[in-house]
Amino acid sequence: MRPLLCFLGLAAFLGPCLACPSACSCSTKKNGRLLAECAYKDLQEVPEGLSSNVTILTLSANRIGWLGKGSFSEVPEVQSLWLGYNQIGVVEPGAFISLVHLKNLDLSHNKIADFPWQDLRNLSGLQILKMNNNRLAGLPRDAFHSLKELRSLWLNDNELTTLAEGTFDNLPSLSQLQIFNNPFNCTCKVFWLKKWTENTSVSITKGGSTLCVAPGRLKGRAVTDIPDQHCVAPSVQLTYLSNLDNSVVQDGLTLTLHCSVAGSPPPEIRWRIQTPGRRVEINGPNVARGGNVKQSQERFWVFKNGTMAIPDFRKEDEGTYTCLAVNDVGTRDVSVNVALAGSENPAEDLLRDDPQASPFGGQSCYKGHDLDPSGAGEKLVIVYHVPRESKSKAGGPMPQVHLGPLLLALGAVLCC
Repeated sequence: MRPLLCFLGLAAFLGPCLACPSACSCSTKKNGRLLAECAYKDLQEVPEGLSSNVTILTLSANRIGWLGKGSFSEVPEVQSLWLGYNQIGVVEPGAFISLVHLKNLDLSHNKIADFPWQDLRNLSGLQILKMNNNRLAGLPRDAFHSLKELRSLWLNDNELTTLAEGTFDNLPSLSQLQIFNNPFNCTCKVFWLKKWTENTSVSITKGGSTLCVAPGRLKGRAVTDIPDQHCVAPSVQLTYLSNLDNSVVQDGLTLTLHCSVAGSPPPEIRWRIQTPGRRVEINGPNVARGGNVKQSQERFWVFKNGTMAIPDFRKEDEGTYTCLAVNDVGTRDVSVNVALAGSENPAEDLLRDDPQASPFGGQSCYKGHDLDPSGAGEKLVIVYHVPRESKSKAGGPMPQVHLGPLLLALGAVLCC
């Protein structure tokens, strides 16, 4: 009886280890890993009945069309998962999230257009990821940021037209990258890729065939050959404007700033205003041809030429005014802190409050350091003043005046 009990106990112990679906063949490798070989079996889904301690699962060359959230719940110990040459078009969120021991994942030669990139956040040990020959048209910038052990990444032969700057950042172990045979649209949005390839130690396989499909003038050229002069990062300069032709405002204190930008492609001008009471962001001009201003931003008049005017400037409008120049290559900004003078001679207030400020009429220029552009203008205080005209005798409306030399003093011209 005792030998029989031992035999039954041994069978119960080994049973789960040897469990294997009929469509697969299972064996133990010399290194002790359990292999489940299920390739070329005409399978339409991941088979059930696999042992929980399978570490290598081969499902290549079948007819699997989708991967559900629980498709691999039976095999949490898998380290290598081969799914190439199937017909996978749907991958549900959570399909791979439980495979925390995964080191090798092959999804090549399928029909994947959308992928649950958040699943990769849990696969910190992944070393090889093959997603080539699919239908991927885009990737989130942080798709691979959690893959600190990733060594080889295959993205070739997809439908990628662009890649976000920083896609391959935070991958300290990456040594091989394949991105060839993608229809890259070589606007300045991918100019960063050229610069990255010039400085990285990563081997980019068949880099010469990473070609531009558009625009027409660059068609057939390698992404790494985008001309430098084609893409220039923005520069920005912030000054005061002495007048605004054909514009009238109510009499009072008026803040008028002008933002000049340069770069290729031509940068967009955006404004960010931070006062003690609110934060406003204006992404483009808000003054229509007829002079109407969007109701939500009526305190700030932004014109197409880069000028901002704030008629009837008040104490509550004090704060930091930032002009941003944005194009496909990058963003630059320059800021100025604005305060309202409260004495009869605001120019003297300016010099007394800020010894570094220029005297009235000065045109010095502060340039932000390349490593810290935000430093430009941090100590600058602008003081300006427009005498207020008396109201008409009949108590009618206050007269309108042209925006002339409205700033009595400007500490500096700001550049970045």
